[in-house]
Amino acid sequence: MVYTTSSLFLKALSLGGVTHVFTNWGSDHPGLLEDLQRQRQIGETSPRVITCPNEMVALSAAQGYAQATGMPAAVIVHVDVGTQALAGAIHNVDRGRAPVLIYAGASPFTSRNEMKGSRNEWIMWLQDIPDQTAIVRQYMRFTAQINSGKNIVQLVKRALQIATSDPKGPVYLWARREVMEEEVSMTLYESLSMKHTVTLSPAALSPVDTIAITNALLTSLNPLIITSHLGRNPHAVSSLLTLSTLLAIPVFCTCPSTVNVPSSHPYFLGVTYIPSGPASDPFKEDLKSADTIIVLESDIPWIPTICAPQEDAQIFIIDSGDPLKTSMSFGTWDAALHRGVEMICRADPETAIGQVVEFVRESIQTSPTQLEAVTTEIRDRIAERARKILKAHEKRIARLDAEESYTASEKSTNITVPHLMRTLREVTAPISSKSLIINEAISNYGLVWEHARPEHPGSFLTSGGSALGYALGAAVGAVLGDGVGDARKYDLVTAIVGDGSYMFGVPSSAFWIARRYETPFLTLVLNNGGWKSPKLSMLRVYPQGHGSNSLSGEQLSVGFSFTPTATSASESTLADRISPNYAEISVAATDGWAWGTRISLSASVLDPVKTLRDTLAEAVRVVTEEKRCAVIECLLDAL
Repeated sequence: MVYTTSSLFLKALSLGGVTHVFTNWGSDHPGLLEDLQRQRQIGETSPRVITCPNEMVALSAAQGYAQATGMPAAVIVHVDVGTQALAGAIHNVDRGRAPVLIYAGASPFTSRNEMKGSRNEWIMWLQDIPDQTAIVRQYMRFTAQINSGKNIVQLVKRALQIATSDPKGPVYLWARREVMEEEVSMTLYESLSMKHTVTLSPAALSPVDTIAITNALLTSLNPLIITSHLGRNPHAVSSLLTLSTLLAIPVFCTCPSTVNVPSSHPYFLGVTYIPSGPASDPFKEDLKSADTIIVLESDIPWIPTICAPQEDAQIFIIDSGDPLKTSMSFGTWDAALHRGVEMICRADPETAIGQVVEFVRESIQTSPTQLEAVTTEIRDRIAERARKILKAHEKRIARLDAEESYTASEKSTNITVPHLMRTLREVTAPISSKSLIINEAISNYGLVWEHARPEHPGSFLTSGGSALGYALGAAVGAVLGDGVGDARKYDLVTAIVGDGSYMFGVPSSAFWIARRYETPFLTLVLNNGGWKSPKLSMLRVYPQGHGSNSLSGEQLSVGFSFTPTATSASESTLADRISPNYAEISVAATDGWAWGTRISLSASVLDPVKTLRDTLAEAVRVVTEEKRCAVIECLLDAL
């Protein structure tokens, strides 16, 4: 039996808790392929290999797996070109703080058969670059070269330890082919062991910081909590709700990546991506009136050019990993966001909030001392604030309900996102506590968030970054991770994507993987005819410019649909125009296994509400009962 460094590497991954490795093979992986086949002859491989015909899909699937399970995944790619093909997913796993170990081989360093694995293919000269790690280094938590199999356990363990400690994120290992082909003894292989990886313990606030934050909240007239990613630790959500309820503090989620507050919580006032949308105006008002603001796990709590707190507001920032945002090249928290930042703390939010809650409870207990009048005043203030926030919450719910209604007399005959999300909620109500939505709707990010009304931590995810093409692969990874580690058992995973992000997600590859590994999920493609976000960005800079008079996305060069005849683009509807058949792409990629359809609420539809409900219900049935992927292309108003 021949064992190599590749054998040791795979075993080290398994010992380190990696259960799935998403692979895209190349000429640098003979030893890995050989050892996996050796494993198959005696049973299943460990880790489990998921073959991915596209590297970005592979890394997106690994991210979805890590987000759903809380456990690290691994990705294996081919030399420099495979590393580059990871594309925008590298950005997403960095910004999304997803623990992923990436391994890439490298061209052999010998060329005359001096060692096993020496160069024997022409591409090995072309693929040898001076600094392969430089391609991804600025996104990685740790990078290292494997130089020998003899210390590979230590290297893999260190990489996984860093990947799974705050700020969690990707790590990158690489090795020359000769190193991975080096033969090792059976004794070394069989003796390989790894103790449980010890990650950094959650950091706490100092006593001084705890008192300062607590006193600020107790004396505040209009406190506000802003968070984006606190729900990445589901246990932190209950701590946040306790503090919010105890002191009647409203909570806004800006640019979130997960469920931080249940949508029904009376002090939750909404999700905002800030520049526009119905939720943005209340946020701007509350931000402007707040005198004390707690920023928890947020990269972008507000945008200074659009809205900002009052000059004398007290700002307290708590972040578990990178409170100074050192991975962002320009600006500092106090100068770029607000000069009133008083405190920046590196602390685990669950731990930090728990400390504040404990101190608050001690401070407002009824006491027969001279402080009784003060505590009574604080309690009265909290009660009055609670009534005010509850009214704001009820107003928000009423707004959402109104936006979700549908009447046949409406000008648009196409689907609206609010009505679509309401129908999805109704259809999936029996399994709502066991469903996951992955949101990559981009220009409709906020609408999907608000109208999905997610309740449960871990039931709603985004990439946490800005590179498009995440959702389809992430859905595959989430289904693969179902029930593993901390993952909830999902009855349904739904990817909601724009037509642009659908194409970026390489559907031909993503759905092939879903078919090959039987990972069924529902996909809703929100088709508005192209890239709406670039158009919106242009209008924010040139609201009255030439582009504001464009007749279509096609004319502006951001459209995916076009008019095939002399018909005026301004007079045609999206249904009349030529565009990719998004649903049929998935059907073709799976040789007919996936189910797909296109739907609009056109005038020819006798009962649009029933038609939409029946179509969604059938798609959900296909996924949950037949265990097949289902794709619905939903025609929205053209951009």
